[in-house]
Amino acid sequence: MTFKDTKDPDATVDFTIDWSDLLAESSPQDTIASSSWTANQGVVVDRDSNTTTTATVWVSGGTVRKYSELVNTVTTAGGRTYERTVYVKVQQR
Repeated sequence: MTFKDTKDPDATVDFTIDWSDLLAESSPQDTIASSSWTANQGVVVDRDSNTTTTATVWVSGGTVRKYSELVNTVTTAGGRTYERTVYVKVQQR
């Protein structure tokens, strides 16, 4: 699943992916054990966190009029690995 959002290059904003539907489909008892994020186009990952079903990232920066990919990779307690990409357009607001 991918989705698009917009951020100002001077703002620090957060994005959250809810993995609960996918986790329930693959194994109802499985949970997120770890999460990591990467970004491009000048967007900086400032910090991230996760619960057993969600992954959140706080990002800053970015190059105006460019799309940045925020890639979230989670590993579950059951040993599964999943990846989703959030596309973020950076523009002055």
